[in-house]
Amino acid sequence: MIPRLVIFDVDGTLVDSQRQIHTSMTEAFLLRGHVAPELAAVLAIVGLSLPEAVARLAPDLPEAERGDIVAGYKATFNGLRAAGIAPLYPGIAGALQALAARDDLLLGVATGKSRRGLVHLLQAYGIEHLFVTRQVADDHPSKPHPSMVLAALAETGIAPQDAVMIGDTTFDMEMARAAGIAALGVAWGYHPADALLAAGAGDVIASADDLALALDALWGAVA
Repeated sequence: MIPRLVIFDVDGTLVDSQRQIHTSMTEAFLLRGHVAPELAAVLAIVGLSLPEAVARLAPDLPEAERGDIVAGYKATFNGLRAAGIAPLYPGIAGALQALAARDDLLLGVATGKSRRGLVHLLQAYGIEHLFVTRQVADDHPSKPHPSMVLAALAETGIAPQDAVMIGDTTFDMEMARAAGIAALGVAWGYHPADALLAAGAGDVIASADDLALALDALWGAVA
C-alpha cells in the first residue's frame, strides 16, 4: 500500500495562537512608535513568514524599520511562549493520533513558524513524533510559494496526487494548488470559509472530528 501524505498548517489549524500573535504584533508596532494593526488585519496575515507579514501590514515603512518590528515581535512572542503555549483546538490531539495510527497515511507540517517555535510547540504537546516531515519558515520562501509542499513531497517520496494540504488560510490553499496537490480548509481558523473555497479548497472541514471523514471522502473522490 502506497501511503498518502496529509500536510497540516499549524497556527489557526492545530493551535489557536491568535492571542500571542496579536499581542506580539501590537507590542512590536507600539515599541517603534507606530499605530498597532487591528486584530482583523493581523489574523489576515497569519500563515505568512514574519517578514512578509510585517511587510503587508506596513508596506510604506522602510525595510530597516520593518526589520526592527520583526525583531520586536520575536522578542515579545518568545516571552509569551515561555509563559505558556497556545492551546490545541478541541479534538485536534485525538484526531492527529488516530490519523497517524493509520497505515495508509503519513502526516506532515508546513508552517510559517520558525523551527525553534515549531519544535517547542510539538514537544510541549508530545506530538512531534506524529509528523514525518516538518517544513518551516527558516528554510523556505513564505507561503503561498509551493516550496514547503514540494520539499515535503520530495522528503517522503509521495506523488502530488497522493497528498493534501489542510489549513485555515487562503495562503495554505494557494500553496497547495501551486504545488499541484489537493487542499482542504478548516472552519475553526482565521480566514472565512468562502475565502478558502475561492482560493482552491475542495471542502471546508467543520470540526476536528470530521478530519478522517473528509480525507476518506477526498481519496474516494480522486481514487
